[in-house]
Amino acid sequence: MTAAGTGTFDHVVDVLVVGSGGGGMTAALTADHAGLQTLVVEKSSHFGGSTALSGGGIWVPGAPAQRREGYAPSPEGVVEYLRHITEGLVSEARIRQYVTSAPQMLEFLEQLSPWLEFVWKPGYADYYPELPGGSALGSTINVPPIDLRELGADEQTLLQPLALAPKGIWLGPKELRSFYRIRQSWSGKGVLLKLITRMVRARVFNERMAAIGQSLAARLRLAMRDRGIPLWLDAPMAELLTDTGGSVTGAVVHRGGGVERIGARCGVVLATGGFDHDLAWRKEHQPAVEQDWSFGNPAAMGDGIRAGQQVGAAADLLDEAWWFPAMQWPDGRMQFMLNERMMPAQFIVNGAGKRFVNEAAPYMDFGHAMIDGQKCGVTHIPCWLITDHRSFNRYVIGGHLPIPKVPGAPVPTGRKIPPAWLESGVVKAATSWDELAAKIGVPAAALRQTASRFNELARSGHDDDFNRGDSVYDNYYGDPTLPNPNLYPLGDPPYYAFRIVLGDLGTSGGLRTDEYARVLRADDTVVPGLYAVGNTSAAVMGRSYAGAGATIGPAMTFGFVAAKHLAAHGATRTLDSPRR
Repeated sequence: MTAAGTGTFDHVVDVLVVGSGGGGMTAALTADHAGLQTLVVEKSSHFGGSTALSGGGIWVPGAPAQRREGYAPSPEGVVEYLRHITEGLVSEARIRQYVTSAPQMLEFLEQLSPWLEFVWKPGYADYYPELPGGSALGSTINVPPIDLRELGADEQTLLQPLALAPKGIWLGPKELRSFYRIRQSWSGKGVLLKLITRMVRARVFNERMAAIGQSLAARLRLAMRDRGIPLWLDAPMAELLTDTGGSVTGAVVHRGGGVERIGARCGVVLATGGFDHDLAWRKEHQPAVEQDWSFGNPAAMGDGIRAGQQVGAAADLLDEAWWFPAMQWPDGRMQFMLNERMMPAQFIVNGAGKRFVNEAAPYMDFGHAMIDGQKCGVTHIPCWLITDHRSFNRYVIGGHLPIPKVPGAPVPTGRKIPPAWLESGVVKAATSWDELAAKIGVPAAALRQTASRFNELARSGHDDDFNRGDSVYDNYYGDPTLPNPNLYPLGDPPYYAFRIVLGDLGTSGGLRTDEYARVLRADDTVVPGLYAVGNTSAAVMGRSYAGAGATIGPAMTFGFVAAKHLAAHGATRTLDSPRR
């Protein structure tokens, strides 16, 4: 923390935004529209943050895209839903601000720029649709795909996923569901045909189409560029600047081998993400995290959270993350385990060889079950997903397509499990339950009993032990050709076991904020001039996850809210330094 006095700034703006993910770029667009001179600084050499790596969903009940389709969830119902899942950890004021402002944020962006187009396709339910206020139709909003050539030179600085798909391969959110049903439906086969067509078009016409988070980040950047909002890459923030009264007046930024002191007349918005990849800090607050298993932005090291704490801010929920069970391959590459957990002929066991959760549960809940189980002294990290050869040849598992062998295909195909999977140790194969138990280190008798019990439940059509399949959320990636899309007995060997670790989409604890995204001290007083959004702030979702897009939705919404608030109230702040 450094006090800033007269004439000490190298550069002065109205609003300084630190971080270029969805929350930061939305804050910048909102502040600029309000007539405020805005600068975005980004630590890394790429923009987009975790938003660019994400599924691109934005959870916004009552979004304009929903209303255009004739659907308008009750705001009071959504408040009740969020109140229920957050269990008193989040203030009523923050919840109500989110429910009110999220649709306004999307409407503002749609009107601001033709790049910012949002669509809603019903059917991806909220994660707790049976609760009061929950929706079976869902409130996940997406953007259409975009050709990244529209970015021009900026295409090279868009943060790319670690595991790049082959050129021309991209899937929209609804297509993914059909794709997982490649053996069960003609729509799944149609998506496969689309992918082949897209690969051909990409090679012939040099198209560089991108969807989901890549499209969202690109569109926000294009809107910023059209408005002339400057973005400094390779410009990490070193510390916040304050005046003698403790108000935040700017930040120290490293740039081009030098140091720049940037003043912010109206305020600073921290949108730097969480501390996803600071393993030492994570182990301090999240001892269940044994390795760096995060899918979050590689640059997310907690810079904004620490900077806020250094000027007196309080933090909350530092023991939390957006947990997401995953597989980790020997090269360190992480792979989501999503549809596999909803697949009918599988069950997941802990180190005791027993089921411990509804396998199809929302991924945040599944992660909590792993953590809670680990605390009880039984190994739950890793746990093992058990399935049979029939399922391997019927469902998409670990990225393997259940189609005949295609030489040179960009993903595994064919009827045999890839030898590299078995050699890696991430997947085990056996011809009996006892052999499989030995390979994954669980009691043989327990695994046999678990398999027998699961098959008994599957034949009955109802999971009496964990109610798998009772929720329409469970059913989403299940097999619609079955009476219970999530239950089917395991058959003959070989049996396979897939190793599951405690992945996450990023940490979800951070600086405490109020309903205007203003950063708070431990006594609930405001740190003047400082705002925090996205994973830099403690989540408005508490320890839960309302639906797909419940990270990006709040990040963008509170970026919008913060910018509106500082535009309305920050104008009274003056810095003793001229505009430059």
